[in-house]
Amino acid sequence: MKYKELGTTGIQLPEIGMGTWHYRGGVEPLKAGIELGATFIDTAETYDSEEAVGEAVKGIRNSVFIATKVAPRNFKAADLIRSAEQSLKRLNTDHIDLYQLHWPNYLLPIAEPMAAIEELVRMGKIRYIGVSNFSVCEMQQAQAVLSSNKIISAQVRYSVVDRTVELGLLDYCRQNHITLIAYSPLDLGMHNMRKSDRNDMLGKIAAEAGKTRAQVALNWCIARDVVVAIPKANHVEHVRENCGASGWLLNPEQLKMLDQISFRQRGALESAGWRLARRIGQRFGKSI
Repeated sequence: MKYKELGTTGIQLPEIGMGTWHYRGGVEPLKAGIELGATFIDTAETYDSEEAVGEAVKGIRNSVFIATKVAPRNFKAADLIRSAEQSLKRLNTDHIDLYQLHWPNYLLPIAEPMAAIEELVRMGKIRYIGVSNFSVCEMQQAQAVLSSNKIISAQVRYSVVDRTVELGLLDYCRQNHITLIAYSPLDLGMHNMRKSDRNDMLGKIAAEAGKTRAQVALNWCIARDVVVAIPKANHVEHVRENCGASGWLLNPEQLKMLDQISFRQRGALESAGWRLARRIGQRFGKSI
């Protein structure tokens, strides 16, 4: 397993970690990943997987880097601190390595949750601060109200078939030494990804490299210098396959071939519409 620095913290993260959204695998796949070097595990208070993560790291807590998230509905200061305390209990740990705002809350000034997170840092209950699903502008606003800490990570959807982050966020992370944590790096599954790969470029390169399609897709993602990926795997064999995406490199010609795959890039207008819909949903209590 290869490692990359988390922001400018000096912490080395494996370039392939483990995500737990819609995770139903129990403890064994997580333990298998840890043994293979995937010692970065991401969860959230809304995933119903924090308990499984806590069980998997029992006895080896200091060897694992745990990230979790607080939902926008809990961004008021007292609610956020309460959410962190509840996550600590479910994870069965005395600290969270990376605490992330899960989505922007469009009904509350960003200064309130950021102040609460800084208080948690001062209390020693979290080590580092991150955001998830924030735009560049939203990240800048969040950073501007922090008094003594830096946002060190941005978690966003990124894969060979969804490259929206390449419209600005990826460069922003590079310029500001922020780690980009790629969730859904295999989109919603290889069956879905292959719908965009009509010429089976993933299959051709996999055969050439002696890898699987999933390993090629993950390696494409982590080829970006500031990117680590957190694929989900409910089975031990899939964890092993994912971890096998690290430790080698696609060559320039193979990377060029993968550019032929049909991919999505949501432009400014589409993103604005999506955020407006989410704002309306939050107002009426329809989103996390």
